[in-house]
Amino acid sequence: MTEVVAALIWKDKKFLICRRPAHKARGLMWEFVGGKVEKGESKEDALIRECREELNIEISVGEEFAAVTHEYPDITVHLTLFNCTIESGTPQRIEHTAIKWITPDEIPQYTFCPADEVILDKIMNI
Repeated sequence: MTEVVAALIWKDKKFLICRRPAHKARGLMWEFVGGKVEKGESKEDALIRECREELNIEISVGEEFAAVTHEYPDITVHLTLFNCTIESGTPQRIEHTAIKWITPDEIPQYTFCPADEVILDKIMNI
């Protein structure tokens, strides 16, 4: 099983989503910013690194919002989503094909990675 972390970043009443590159697994689906936890890294350190690499922002990692295990045909992931705050920088599209701020009501308009579905239901019911 692969440990994966992601950030739930809010601005006003909107949260940040990112669109995966076409050439990657689950290409062009939407997701939360984040990625794999590397050997010797804490989940929080991995998330700080991923946000720096993918969006060029510095974040502070807060409480865990949700965790889910999902089996894809090619990989099983244990995804932990943390509430995060941007400490410095403005999100930039470095790795993703698009980044957007959306409201919970807009979730159905986007095709998200299947592992995110349980988490998205939770966000819509806040």
